[in-house]
Amino acid sequence: MHYRRGLSVLHMNKNLWFLTLAQGLYLTNNVTFIAINGLVGFALAPASWLATLPVMGYVVGSALATTIVARIQKQLGRKRSFQIALIVAFFASLLCAFATLEKHFWLLNIGTIIAGFYNANAQLYRFAAAELADKTAKEKAISWVLAGGILGAVLGPNMANWTRDWFTQPFAGAYVTLAVVSIVALWVITQIQFQEKTAEQNQEQGRPLSEIMRQPLFIVCTLTAALAYGVMNLLMAATPLAMEVCGFSFDKTVWVLEWHVIGMFAPGFVTGHLIKRFGVLSIMGVGVLLNIACIAVALSGVDLHQFLVALFLLGVGWNFLFTGSTTLSMQAYTPQEKNRAQAAINFCVFATMAFTSFASGALVTTQGWAWLNWGSLVPVLITGAGLLWLARKKASAPK
Repeated sequence: MHYRRGLSVLHMNKNLWFLTLAQGLYLTNNVTFIAINGLVGFALAPASWLATLPVMGYVVGSALATTIVARIQKQLGRKRSFQIALIVAFFASLLCAFATLEKHFWLLNIGTIIAGFYNANAQLYRFAAAELADKTAKEKAISWVLAGGILGAVLGPNMANWTRDWFTQPFAGAYVTLAVVSIVALWVITQIQFQEKTAEQNQEQGRPLSEIMRQPLFIVCTLTAALAYGVMNLLMAATPLAMEVCGFSFDKTVWVLEWHVIGMFAPGFVTGHLIKRFGVLSIMGVGVLLNIACIAVALSGVDLHQFLVALFLLGVGWNFLFTGSTTLSMQAYTPQEKNRAQAAINFCVFATMAFTSFASGALVTTQGWAWLNWGSLVPVLITGAGLLWLARKKASAPK
């Protein structure tokens, strides 16, 4: 009965549908950036090992923006903050297009850093989804909104391919189309009525961040979210470069990335139900196993089907780990503590991604695809160990 009621609320909630569309447009931006930033960087960089610096710039900008975003959302609310972010995304995309046309590598990096402000905001869509849903449907709301990323899976890589030769410099057109996407997303966000906090709630402080972060639950949720994103980003950012080195055309790279992102977000239609049915830690454990399977397939060879299967498994594993960590983390803080708690989680995610974005280009161009995958095994095993530790603590806790 509760499941049906929660699901019907989810189906009838106009705000959630618009937020799902906003997530899809956000992932269109993200996937396009991943598909082209490394390749544009490789073409413009003074040294090949700097190729993924524009990818790193995007997540460094996101990390630097997390505390600013938290303050803006506390003062102005989610809606205003999301709208400001999309205006910033519009100008940042045009700056990246200009830098590409002018063949200015460092200006391109500045553009991607600025674009990180949008990323830091849009990463909060999943938390906003839970706030818009009935209490019995929070897991499903998170997973359904994340499933909106399927739009980005299809539109992002193909858009990069379609617009590749619009201008004299490859992929400048893709950045221009991202500016258009940001305007569409701005209209979508204006259609959503978010549940903003009252003045009284804004004055309530809750616990200090240091106390929130000392909780075992918060530690494992943050670790899982950061490492899941880190491993995914490490391998995904390196894939276009690795496939180019292996002689594959960009069309084939687009196909692989498309199925990778489908793997990231298509499970969102069922992940919430699976978490309800089998428990969040069990589903996150399956995510760890899928990441290990991805690495095993990637190490087995560099044919097209191996890139395709490995990246698809990586995507599904990420979905289980990230949806699970988001769901679990909401037990670690109160509504009054959400801005600083969510900012702390996202800062750790972006800091990890910043490191892996740079490492992916440096490793794949100097050490090769195989060593990159062997290195990925370490954070995957650390994630598994963290989940086992939390499961044991929960099992030994007094009922």
